[in-house]
Amino acid sequence: TSPFGCTITASVGITVSPLPNVYSVTGGGTFCAGGIGVPVGLSGSQGGLDYKLYNGGIYTGISRTGSGSSLDFGHPSSSGYYTVKCTNMATGCWDTMTGGATILINSIPAAGSVTGGGSYCTGDAGVHIGLGGSAAGVNYQLMRGASVVASAAGTGFPIDFGLQTTAGNYTVTGTNGSTGCMGNM
Repeated sequence: TSPFGCTITASVGITVSPLPNVYSVTGGGTFCAGGIGVPVGLSGSQGGLDYKLYNGGIYTGISRTGSGSSLDFGHPSSSGYYTVKCTNMATGCWDTMTGGATILINSIPAAGSVTGGGSYCTGDAGVHIGLGGSAAGVNYQLMRGASVVASAAGTGFPIDFGLQTTAGNYTVTGTNGSTGCMGNM
């Protein structure tokens, strides 16, 4: 009661807004440097909510609006641990989705210099084509167009693919035996 004989009553309301539903982050894996990356997604979503993709806790600039079904965040091409946070913009409530997607990038074989080639006279033995250096664990192929002419395993030393007698343009590719990543020399 106030000193003037009035009764003062006041009330406040409290509204409890639910957190967004939690879904699982999907995707991740490994890819070769220079590739398109690997897919990252979310197993489900709530319509109209905002879903943001993070790499190591840093926002990647990639977001999607919930559709009521799974979401696709594309093919991120940076290594790291990807997570997703969802915000209900109407209430301000947010939550982190479960799990994450780890992306690793495998390097391609270092480019070595193709050696040899040139011209030779009819009846001669041909010309040597080689590689100025190689890496252990990498398999090298001498190519003429789309045809494999010779193969050799890397040793850490130069490679001689032998005498070549067919005219044409020769290239060498290297494939890492454990990752499958390929690079041109």
